[in-house]
Amino acid sequence: MKGQFLSISLCIGALLAPTSAFAQAIAIGDAEAGADVYRRECASCHQIGEGATHRIGPHLNHIFDRGAASHDDFRYSGALERQGRDGLTWDLRRLHAYIENPRALVSGTRMSYRGLKDEERRADLIAYLRVFSDQPQNIPEAAPTALRPEIELSPEILAIVGDVEYGEYLSQECATCHQRSGANEGIPGIVGWPEEDFVVAMHAYKEKLRPHEVMQTIAARLGEEEIAALAAYFAELDE
Repeated sequence: MKGQFLSISLCIGALLAPTSAFAQAIAIGDAEAGADVYRRECASCHQIGEGATHRIGPHLNHIFDRGAASHDDFRYSGALERQGRDGLTWDLRRLHAYIENPRALVSGTRMSYRGLKDEERRADLIAYLRVFSDQPQNIPEAAPTALRPEIELSPEILAIVGDVEYGEYLSQECATCHQRSGANEGIPGIVGWPEEDFVVAMHAYKEKLRPHEVMQTIAARLGEEEIAALAAYFAELDE
């Protein structure tokens, strides 16, 4: 197995051979170490490699640059199907975000995995997944320092204590689509969300990382205090 990964690494280096030092490729992660991460974190639900089939989760062959919820023969959550229709694609950045915290990227996903917080182990896992994607040598390399979670927020933003009453006032616009009962019928439920997850999701819409034009527009109008207030209000609602 180590020889296979070394061969792929050399192939990548040859195809991306720089005309200048600036263009030199830097490995995403250690694919061999990623194989162990996969066995520990993913193998109970997902298969990968020759003969892989869907299990609790879909198989992970050819994951790179594939649209979310794009296997016709697998039953996805409605939340992931909506994100797929909105244009969510499994590129390097979004794979990092989803593996780190699935529910922060796709609200309402059925995937019960709590997330892999260790950035180096995520990078190794993604390097391993890339081995089983189409033409892995053509997937751009990036320095690990350039890879980040769905959205990086400062401790100051995450520490803002939201005003629940102000959040209730602001929620009028949210309630035109999201039900205060917590029902999840066509539109994801947001009642009872952990406040940090809510804040991260709204800032991801602000930066247009989450692909939904209406939510991007709404989030762009909200300031940090307003997002924190909405997060506090919906976190306190009972489903």
